[in-house]
Amino acid sequence: MAETIKIIYEDNHLLVVEKPVNVLSQADNSQEDDMVSRLKKLIKIRDQKPGQVFIGLVHRLDRPVGGLMVFAKTSKGASRLSDSIRCHTFKKIYLAIVDSVSLPQEGTLEDYLYKDSQKNRVFVVDAKKGKLARLHYQVLAKKRGKSLVRIVLETGRPHQIRVQFASRNWPLVNDQRYHPHPNRGSICLFAYQLSFPHPTKREEISFQLYPKTSGIWSLFQEKLQ
Repeated sequence: MAETIKIIYEDNHLLVVEKPVNVLSQADNSQEDDMVSRLKKLIKIRDQKPGQVFIGLVHRLDRPVGGLMVFAKTSKGASRLSDSIRCHTFKKIYLAIVDSVSLPQEGTLEDYLYKDSQKNRVFVVDAKKGKLARLHYQVLAKKRGKSLVRIVLETGRPHQIRVQFASRNWPLVNDQRYHPHPNRGSICLFAYQLSFPHPTKREEISFQLYPKTSGIWSLFQEKLQ
């Protein structure tokens, strides 16, 4: 189990790990593998803990998306990390490859989004029907009709990055849900940077992890190191 989880940082209150592609953040009705269950099993076996192991889910990544996630190991840690998300001091930055070179060099995307839970699909709607979604992006490089983009989330809506870019005809490479003509392969979206106040020390801590430069990511190898 330890070999299946890459731990970036760990202390008494939190865990920062790499979530692999196509693993759920939290269990759902599918009964498939998920990060919370993996971490509980890992800690129970590794630390020989009796009884239940506490792992608090603080934020989520879509199932097909890989990258950095933080989990709480204590209820105090979970509460304070959740507070930092509400207070916008928890910062998440992503890397994505967009199947377009028409987007401006940088910009802010603002939309109202509505999630159809039955279809597990998100739509851009008007302000009365949806929730505000805002992000900021910067193009890092363009090559062979594709753009490497750095994305800073201001809000954390379901499927937000994928929907906001796709709605402007800038779909993410290999996005099986929102790209009109996706190729096979994993979506080119990766949570590569996290920063937030430590739940007990209160100092800001930051973590960075680049995606492996395989597949389409190898186009931008010089930028991913």
